[in-house]
Amino acid sequence: MSVAQTSLPDLAPIRAIYPFAQHRFRVPGGSMHYVDEGRGPVVVLLHGNPTWSFFYRRLITALRETHRVIVPDHLGCGLSEKPQDYPYRLANHIENLGLLLAQLGVNSYDLVVHDWGGAIGLGHAVQNASAVRRLVLFNTAAFLSPHLPWRIGVCKIPLLGDLAIRGLNGFAGGATLMAVERPLEPQVRAGYLLPYRSWHDRVANLRFVQDIPMHPSHPTWATVDAIDQRLGAFRHTPTLILWGGRDWCFNDYFLAGWLQRLPEARVVRYDDAGHYVLEDAHAAIVPEVANFLVR
Repeated sequence: MSVAQTSLPDLAPIRAIYPFAQHRFRVPGGSMHYVDEGRGPVVVLLHGNPTWSFFYRRLITALRETHRVIVPDHLGCGLSEKPQDYPYRLANHIENLGLLLAQLGVNSYDLVVHDWGGAIGLGHAVQNASAVRRLVLFNTAAFLSPHLPWRIGVCKIPLLGDLAIRGLNGFAGGATLMAVERPLEPQVRAGYLLPYRSWHDRVANLRFVQDIPMHPSHPTWATVDAIDQRLGAFRHTPTLILWGGRDWCFNDYFLAGWLQRLPEARVVRYDDAGHYVLEDAHAAIVPEVANFLVR
């Protein structure tokens, strides 16, 4: 399996806002990068597509005062290696997370997820339900849905998706405009784009989109359905849902899905925040999460 990749990006332009030490762990297919900051109870933060651990930079800074904060970049994302012929299936990402947590000796943790991080994190969590103390859910899903925004559907079209995502950077680049309600500062926008500089670097951006299961014959359909069938294990787990109300992808249909499965969850809906809810509403969210995790 090919793991060759271009050189890692120079982090100097974003060091002031992403000052964390880099750690690496080998998984089947390549090397994963992860942040590991602070001491105390473990909290695991999982990003989605097309973000990376940079998405959680403010939470890392706040939580490392009271917690050990572990934030991986999924293989193909962020500062992790970007193998070109890797499967990039949900099952692969779940396996990689399990290997990393086992290597780090993590057997009890709080879980914070966004976007694809929900399916990945809960995919691992349902196999180890007793290890999960609390859940924090940003706009995400871990269950099947017939809803697919046309902007995502277009990117699933063969060849067209390749051109739009890998060639024109329409996913990572487009998200810095369409996933927020407030314009990103230039340095922040540069941070989101830094790991995705070329056709080579954007392989996982495309593969994540292709892995969205829309019919039972899709290889990941059964994986997601199996996760959903076991979400009841967290019915009484303390859960905080922080939801961007203007997210055109993970909209209120998905919020209702979570409340059906986790009816005891506390919900805070940020009516003027988009998919990158941590960008639009970080001033309110960071203390909200910090307070929830120390109760």
